[in-house]
Amino acid sequence: MELNVTTLDGKAAGSVQLSDEIFGLQPRKDIIQRCVQWQLNKRQAGTHKAQGRADVWRTGKKMYKQKGTGGARHGSARVPQFRGGGRAFGPVVRSHATDLPKKVRALALRHALSAKARDGGLIVIESAVLEAAKTKALVGHFSGLGLTNALIIDGATVHHGFAAAARNIPDIDVLPVQGINVYDILRRQKLVLTKAALDALEARFK
Repeated sequence: MELNVTTLDGKAAGSVQLSDEIFGLQPRKDIIQRCVQWQLNKRQAGTHKAQGRADVWRTGKKMYKQKGTGGARHGSARVPQFRGGGRAFGPVVRSHATDLPKKVRALALRHALSAKARDGGLIVIESAVLEAAKTKALVGHFSGLGLTNALIIDGATVHHGFAAAARNIPDIDVLPVQGINVYDILRRQKLVLTKAALDALEARFK
């Protein structure tokens, strides 16, 4: 699969041949969905907690005598039946993370990249370098490329000026190639790869 390469100024900079093993697969929604769910589960804080009967500070003395009152047989006032008592089977602090094999994660990433390439949402630029860290200048570059909602993946390191200028632009994410992931690819309309990122991805999967 051949794709044209452009510069930040919108000028042609040749073309690249994309690997069919990475960008030419038939996307499988089930594999992509499994990876997205794995990511979202891992992100959950799991810090929700309700007080159980052991956590409520209240006297443990028997409320009234066992017999002769005509009422039910009650003991501690900490039980869930009473107002102010502990909650029965309430949420506790825990991890929501699930397991997903590394090979499935790698396959899901390739399917997400193939889905973007198939839908025409993949753009390759020569480099993501901006000498003057000015958001206004970068917005002008993005307007020329038609980018309003995009994930931009650079090489091993992101140029400081480019990252600083893109920080204030809504719906624009900038990541190094190590941080590329299925969820961020799908949540943005366009995926922008630099040539350095493209080389790193091909080296990673080959």
